[in-house]
Amino acid sequence: MSIQKIYHIIILTGILLTGVINAQQKVDGIAAIVGNEIILLSDINAAVAQYSLQNKLNLSDKPQLYNELSHKFLQNAINEKLLIIKADEDTIKADDDRVEQTLGQQLDYMVQQVGSVDKLEEYYGSSMAKIKKDFRKQIQDRFRIDLLRQKRFGDVKISRREVEEFYKQYSDSLGTIPPTVDISHILLQVNPSDESLQEAYAKAMEIKKKLDEGADFAKLAEEYSEDPGSASRGGDLGFVSRGDLVKEFEEVAFALDEGEISDIVQSQFGFHIIQLLERQGEKVHVRHILIRLQPTKKDEQAVFEKLTEIRQKIINGDSTFEEMALKYSNDPNVDDDKGHLGKYRTDSFQIEAFATVCKSLEPGEISPPFKTEFGYHIVKLHSRQEARDVSLKQDWEQIEQLALEYKRKQKFEEWIASLREDIPIEVKMNL
Repeated sequence: MSIQKIYHIIILTGILLTGVINAQQKVDGIAAIVGNEIILLSDINAAVAQYSLQNKLNLSDKPQLYNELSHKFLQNAINEKLLIIKADEDTIKADDDRVEQTLGQQLDYMVQQVGSVDKLEEYYGSSMAKIKKDFRKQIQDRFRIDLLRQKRFGDVKISRREVEEFYKQYSDSLGTIPPTVDISHILLQVNPSDESLQEAYAKAMEIKKKLDEGADFAKLAEEYSEDPGSASRGGDLGFVSRGDLVKEFEEVAFALDEGEISDIVQSQFGFHIIQLLERQGEKVHVRHILIRLQPTKKDEQAVFEKLTEIRQKIINGDSTFEEMALKYSNDPNVDDDKGHLGKYRTDSFQIEAFATVCKSLEPGEISPPFKTEFGYHIVKLHSRQEARDVSLKQDWEQIEQLALEYKRKQKFEEWIASLREDIPIEVKMNL
């Protein structure tokens, strides 16, 4: 699996909340009905607003562009609804752990883009809990669509003759093969040590003790909580429904009586102390104090030193790169690829640190440890190839894959067209 796939973060298109409405956007209503699925005009408005944010566009004086984008996103939304209907029919579900991981990465990226959690809430005109809920649904839908496409078209085959015809037709547009490197890596994630965990738990215990002695929950949340989205509001998360929160938090929150304060609850984010303020049917109004589980500089230094030791053992010939990868690497694909990431264009690394490191290596060399947002890595450069023209003989596998993807795309588009014929679509508003 490629670095791009391992560290892929879903591009921020989509969901989108009613708070992002500028002067051009109309009052909310139904934009289209696909089968029994409804597309709201606010969904289209917000998708356009999201696109303009990503691309730094000011659409207030560009009505034609705004209308073109609205039409594009409406058609995309219709296609997505068609696919969700088929995913429902095939009972396709997304992996919850993967959804939560991607959600966290996506929200972190968005906060970085706008500057703070408060600014993100202001931009969407909604609480962080509501933003999480909506984006979680979007991510689930996109994963389900990916699984549906794989199920329907993953077994599509292509013949040698089709590959040759594809090359003959598109060889002029395939251009040149840019410089590439063939690399392997070992990843060590920086996780909190037992000592760090104990320190965080001790801090949570001190706060719980103060609460038991009658201290004000909101004041303690403002002072101690490490949830930037709720601390300034006394830890208040507002009303939430089942499925809005991580499992460990939710199970405790929904089991509390009104006014009751929980014991310390551990989740992937750290240690929580939860108070139920109010219950309305299947919704609860809760607040919490979060003490995050964060690695310390000492934890980070230990990982750096361990990776340095691993590198030296390989250089000394005490072990091979593959053996060390299998034994230590935290890359989830290591059992299959033994750390081998394959060939990459030197100008297309999504992680800039990889591009920088690879420039400094000669074939056979192993880099010193370097840091990315995912942990610390060492990289081995197997080979380097300079730019050249695409060749059917030399690049058969790449051309075959391009031809296969092209064939799958054609079949997918044909299938979408047939779904548009089979499933009723009613566009209610002109955009």
